[in-house]
Amino acid sequence: MATPSEVKPESAELQRRVERFQAVRDGILAQVRNVIVGQDEVLDQILIGLFVGGHCLITGLPGTAKTLMVRTISQTLGLVFRRIQFTPDLMPSDITGTDIIEEDPTTGGRRWTFVQGPIFGNVLLADEINRTPPKTQSALLEAMQELSCTVRGNHYNLPQPFFVLATQNPIELEGTYPLPEAQLDRFLFNTVLDYLNAADEVKVVDLTTTTHIPAVQAITNAQEILSFQELVRMVPIAESLAKYVVEIVRATRPKNVEAPDIVKKYVNYGASVRAAQFIVLAAKARALSRRRYHVAYEDIAALAIPVLRHRVLLNFHAESDRVDSDEILRQLLEKMPPPKGA
Repeated sequence: MATPSEVKPESAELQRRVERFQAVRDGILAQVRNVIVGQDEVLDQILIGLFVGGHCLITGLPGTAKTLMVRTISQTLGLVFRRIQFTPDLMPSDITGTDIIEEDPTTGGRRWTFVQGPIFGNVLLADEINRTPPKTQSALLEAMQELSCTVRGNHYNLPQPFFVLATQNPIELEGTYPLPEAQLDRFLFNTVLDYLNAADEVKVVDLTTTTHIPAVQAITNAQEILSFQELVRMVPIAESLAKYVVEIVRATRPKNVEAPDIVKKYVNYGASVRAAQFIVLAAKARALSRRRYHVAYEDIAALAIPVLRHRVLLNFHAESDRVDSDEILRQLLEKMPPPKGA
């Protein structure tokens, strides 16, 4: 891992911004560690999503601290936090807001007034997003892609930065609905929370069964996060690595002649070019977090699966043979050696 002195951006001002990026990231992690035990990989991916400006889907069984993790990270960002508990009876207007008729006390006339919904915040926790039908889930589509929403033909811009951090239970659990493919594609990561090891579970019990309530402080603000998102896009990537990312994404498509046999056998539809864009952006953010001002092969290898796992749609052969997207992607990456010099 590079040390701060090895980071050699183009100017002193750029170096100062890189050092501030690292300091803020370390500060956020320190605050979150007061509440959350373990889950290092999950925390890393969520922070990468924030610094890229992408949305994260967090998948895990009930009781794995999905909601607590998102709420704690939100508190460290100094942003406006909103939460929606997704339920089967939730309506799209409960997310976006709606127009109501109000009477003007001065004229006695009536007028339409828009009442903002919880989507008008910086960090939106969509809790158990797959507990509501696709009609309501789709209310987030425009917001996640265009950073705006349309209600009764009127267009409203959302505050920036805007992140959707959605939690979901595995789809095989009772009372869940599959997310539309178009919405899945708008999530940068599908991050999977697994159970903690025994030692970490003991720490959780010790931390949560006393009267002590850990305090979480804000480390940054909205303007600085937007500056970090700009900084991430300035990180250079070698042409050979960019081509390698495109080759990985194209190899997930079963109609591609260069796709491996496991993809042709088990995959219905592969990832779009948006996946390649997200892998590159996420790799740039990861490089900065490792005190490097360039993308390395290890950044791509570490993030390819969480970016792709929800974009690869499997066929009935995969279900029959109980092969999941992670296994397919692992074998795909093994068959694609890194480019020369990476």
